[in-house]
Amino acid sequence: MFKQFLHGAEGMDQYLIFSMIVFMVFFAGVVAYLFLMKKEDAEELSQIPLNESTTLNDNTHENV
Repeated sequence: MFKQFLHGAEGMDQYLIFSMIVFMVFFAGVVAYLFLMKKEDAEELSQIPLNESTTLNDNTHENV
């Protein structure tokens, strides 16, 4: 099915390559961000679901 679609859609190579490049750049950016993140920030973010008293950026959010 996909072979028929790609065979009938001439000029789609550019879109496929562009989408793959966008995906790879985004994925590489996320990995780089995670490796360069401060350990303290990662620890704070990892505790958010467990601690209800943890606040980010000194903002107080009340449960409604």
